[in-house]
This record gives sequence, structure tokens and C-alpha cells, in this order.
Amino acid sequence: VQLVESGGGSVQAGGSLRLSCAVSGGRPSNYEMAWFRQAPGKEREFVAALRREGGGIYYTDSVKGRFDISIDTARNALNLQMNSLKPEDTADYYCAAAIWIHNRFADRVEYDYWGKGTQVTVSS
Repeated sequence: VQLVESGGGSVQAGGSLRLSCAVSGGRPSNYEMAWFRQAPGKEREFVAALRREGGGIYYTDSVKGRFDISIDTARNALNLQMNSLKPEDTADYYCAAAIWIHNRFADRVEYDYWGKGTQVTVSS
């Protein structure tokens, strides 16, 4: 499975961006899918997860109500719609896929496949 992110860029606070993760070698619906982000000087952190087979959608508290994770079946991609962006959302955003979640879906060690990331910069 290969993951390639796109859609990052620079926006002002309050703006929106839509990230996309193109999935090749498999279907996103067959994996546990998630978005993580890593700000400069910080550890990579969980943003959102879309569990397989109706397992639910989950967000970290700081993005609830602003971000929306979804699968684009036609494009075989995982999307992340980001609205009402804040300067603290500035980070590199990574798409991740797991064959199986053993313990915690918010833990990056659970994921088997990663994209190279796309940069998001939000200015105040």
C-alpha cells in the first residue's frame, strides 16, 4: 500500500483546506485509516481516525467540530476537510493506514503504512 498526501498550503486563520490521501495497492475501506500531524519541534500526534467496517470516526479534541475525515470511494482516497483553521493547526499532516489495530487507534505505532506528508501553514 502506498499513500500520497496532497492539498496542503498556506491560509489565514479562519480559512479552510482539504487534504487528500491517494491510496494505491488497496482500498482505504479495507484498512484502519487516520490522519496525524507533526508541528515543528513536537512529536507526531493523532488528528482523526476512520475505523474500518463501521467502527466509527474519531477526532482529537482540538479539531472536533472543525475537521471532517471521509473516504472518497471514486478516487480511492482518504480526505480531511479542515475548516476554521487556527495558527496552532500549523504542521505537516500525514496519512496512515493500519492492517489491524491492536490497542489504541490514536497511537502512531499501530500504523503500518505512512505517506510523506503535506505541509499546512495557518497565519494569524
